[in-house]
Amino acid sequence: MEIERHPLEPFLPEGTRLLMLGSFPPARKRWAMEFFYPNFTNDMWRIFGLCFFDDKLHFVDEPAKTYRREAIEQLLREKKIGIYDTATTVRRLAGTAADKDLEVIEPTDLDALLGRIPACKAVVTTGEKATNVFCTHFGIKPPKVGQYALFFFGKRVLRLYRMPSSSRAYPMKVERKAEYYKPMFEDIL
Repeated sequence: MEIERHPLEPFLPEGTRLLMLGSFPPARKRWAMEFFYPNFTNDMWRIFGLCFFDDKLHFVDEPAKTYRREAIEQLLREKKIGIYDTATTVRRLAGTAADKDLEVIEPTDLDALLGRIPACKAVVTTGEKATNVFCTHFGIKPPKVGQYALFFFGKRVLRLYRMPSSSRAYPMKVERKAEYYKPMFEDIL
């Protein structure tokens, strides 16, 4: 099976306060845009629309079946939210982006990533595999969905939030997912 290298660089706005970490992007044939959470059926940008604008379609371009990438990046810069994934190289065991079908070959250098964002106060993982990779690296117990755990990075004490996956395969309505994310955004940003 082919080993895939992450196709994107970390998105780390100046002064990043919150770092969002998923597992790994879907296969490129599923991308609706050249950015994170690119699958049109993924709910992340609908969650953001609900949390920040009370409109799940705020970042959605329905006719073109894509997202408004420039508006997304602008909000991420304003709110100082960085994005990357917990795996740098993976092997797809079944040709999907589902956590159960991803074998992490090379995890992301999380120490180097956090070292690049000294203003970061919290990390959020957006799925089970991302949470497990992160918690294994830092030797912490995974928090329950919607909760956080404290962890040390050098002399800094940060929060690790665990949120529901934005994948449609995760059995929860987008509005309910946003109810988990919104208090975290309010606490950190």
